[in-house]
Amino acid sequence: MASLLWGGDAGAAESERLNSHFSNLIHPRKNLRGIKSTTVPNIDGSINNTEEDDEEDVVDLAANSLLNKLIRQSLVESSHRVEVLQKDPSSPLYSVKTFEELRLKEELLKGIYAMGFNRPSKIQEMALPMMLAHPPQNLIAQSQSGTGKTAAFVLAMLSRVNTLELFPQCLCLAPTYELALQTGRVVEQMGKFCVDVQVMYAIRGNHIPRGTDVTKQIIIGTPGTVLDWCFKRKLIDLTKIRVFVLDEADVMIDTQGFSDQSIRIQRALPSECQMLLFSATFEESVWQFAERIIPDPNVIKLRKEELTLHNIRQYYVLCENRKDKYQALCNIYGGITIGQAIIFCQTRRNAKWLTVEMMQDGHQVSLLSGELTVDQRASIIQRFRDGKEKVLITTNVCARGIDVKQVTIVVNFDLPVNQAEEPDYETYLHRIGRTGRFGKKGLAFNMIEVDKLPLLMKIQDHFNSSIKQLNPEDMDEIEKIEY
Repeated sequence: MASLLWGGDAGAAESERLNSHFSNLIHPRKNLRGIKSTTVPNIDGSINNTEEDDEEDVVDLAANSLLNKLIRQSLVESSHRVEVLQKDPSSPLYSVKTFEELRLKEELLKGIYAMGFNRPSKIQEMALPMMLAHPPQNLIAQSQSGTGKTAAFVLAMLSRVNTLELFPQCLCLAPTYELALQTGRVVEQMGKFCVDVQVMYAIRGNHIPRGTDVTKQIIIGTPGTVLDWCFKRKLIDLTKIRVFVLDEADVMIDTQGFSDQSIRIQRALPSECQMLLFSATFEESVWQFAERIIPDPNVIKLRKEELTLHNIRQYYVLCENRKDKYQALCNIYGGITIGQAIIFCQTRRNAKWLTVEMMQDGHQVSLLSGELTVDQRASIIQRFRDGKEKVLITTNVCARGIDVKQVTIVVNFDLPVNQAEEPDYETYLHRIGRTGRFGKKGLAFNMIEVDKLPLLMKIQDHFNSSIKQLNPEDMDEIEKIEY
């Protein structure tokens, strides 16, 4: 399969620059410069702080989605139950257990197996028969990164391409430049035996002269650039598009202007065009957007196993200040056997301070916070997964979606609170819920100042769970704690 960022030799330099950037995204360890300034103290033992360090890290949806794509190189074992709502409830519901059942072209099957897919994931079992049906069916699907949804819609696009026709036939919208490139990478991998299928990127920096004859069958891009290519430069004839994919819909509507641009593109598509929309979450705003843009859809929802605190033992330690918290942390750390631990801080300043303290005491720690690039974050998480560091100190950028099976302890160095200084229950659940994942028992420790005790009691009441006080000076009591 050929991949073109530019329609001709004139753009070779630009293509090389974009490919170089993409190379850093998919090989995050190549780009490690700059991490040391964040995770390693200065000669005097300090870490440079800025005014931003006193602020909480805001979770960027697009960055988080890309991060999950980068760190989930293989399919995750999903505990979700698939719920299917058919547009025609009387029609039979098909599912597949093998890719052979889909009667794919031989070159596509080879591409799937070359990528390491042995059998369909849970969402693929239900989605692929719908996506590959004749006549084509529209689909709205809820799916997190790592469940195989990108491979599913890429397979649908590649299956619909007529290689004898040299014009855009499949269009995929992604909310960011980086996510578009990630999707393109999957197209190139899965389609590497489809020698007559070509992909092109409608992304910033890829300037195609007006009047250029675009002969590539699959276009992947961001809404603004695609809109420009379709209506201003007249490079894409939307009336010839057979498959329209809108990926990361929840991120899309979170970005100003993207939902309107996407709707404008969709309205120019022919009525027989197959339309596929994917979103990690399905809040009301996402549903409203999906229903506006996808007519007569089948719907696949994932009923997620709720995070629970039932198999997690929770403790709290009363402390005077952060030095006191750190001493308590050291006592706990020295008294029980720890696989790996995640420590959550509310601000970058506290996270940096704690990192320095632990490193100076000889602990193997890494720091993950919002000022790092996505590929730097991916590299740090991969090192933590590989066991190169035993402790990950982080702000809320790591509160959701990142699963490390070896994590046995979560520490709230600071309680999560919202802007009104009330407990942030959802963040608390996502923080400590990850230590009880995969059927394991887990431990959670809350380091709190005396004046924060009422907040902790609200959390205890909210979840109807028990949070026991722990005396950090009583090593016998600490050593009795077992998983």
